[in-house]
Amino acid sequence: MSSLLVEAANFLASDVPKPTSDAPGELTDKVNKVLGIVAWAGTAAGVLGVLVTGAMMAVSLKRGESSEHMSRLGMVLGGCVLVSTAGPLVGFVFQ
Repeated sequence: MSSLLVEAANFLASDVPKPTSDAPGELTDKVNKVLGIVAWAGTAAGVLGVLVTGAMMAVSLKRGESSEHMSRLGMVLGGCVLVSTAGPLVGFVFQ
């Protein structure tokens, strides 16, 4: 059964085109610089989100309040995972 799946995958992937990049070097340098800044800002926002969520958890624990901070922390960590894997995922798909 697995050899049939391998043959089917090879048949389906045989005609996939490989586009080439014709962008000028100056443009790719500027785009890479902007993407680097955006990636840095996303990482900084993720770290700040974890710190703020932790501070909110500590303050509410001190006050004796219970809140749904774990769901907030899950959303922040999910965003961190999305930001950190965006580049490798796009690179895997398009290269």
